[in-house]
Amino acid sequence: MKIKYLLSMSFIIVSGVLASLMIPAQDASAAFSADSCPATSLYKLGKGKPAGEIKTLADCNLSKEDKDLTTAATDIINVIVGVTGIIAVVVIVIGGILYVTSTGDATKAKRAQHTILYGIVGLIIALLAFAIVNFVLGSVF
Repeated sequence: MKIKYLLSMSFIIVSGVLASLMIPAQDASAAFSADSCPATSLYKLGKGKPAGEIKTLADCNLSKEDKDLTTAATDIINVIVGVTGIIAVVVIVIGGILYVTSTGDATKAKRAQHTILYGIVGLIIALLAFAIVNFVLGSVF
């Protein structure tokens, strides 16, 4: 019984492999045209590569201009520093709200003052990081 099972399974596997070898491979780029790009792709929005350079679906969202590594790194770091600055401002506002609502309680007021202080320190660090990154990347590269 086991030998029949093994022979039948090996026959199925071998016939499947042979059948897959006999099917001709299709060129994926030949079947795709720029008109097949989705409506929200960069190509359809006019910001993507020209129609002659689009050969696959992935090409629909490639930009016309290529960014170099320093520009991409600067953009990423500026976004991170910007988000950090926004968080620092939110912490300062929260500290102000805590200070106003402390109602004369010394421990709550002290906690609010520390929150404001840490927010200001975070904001200064974010601004200095932004300045240092842009200075270094601007002068070195």
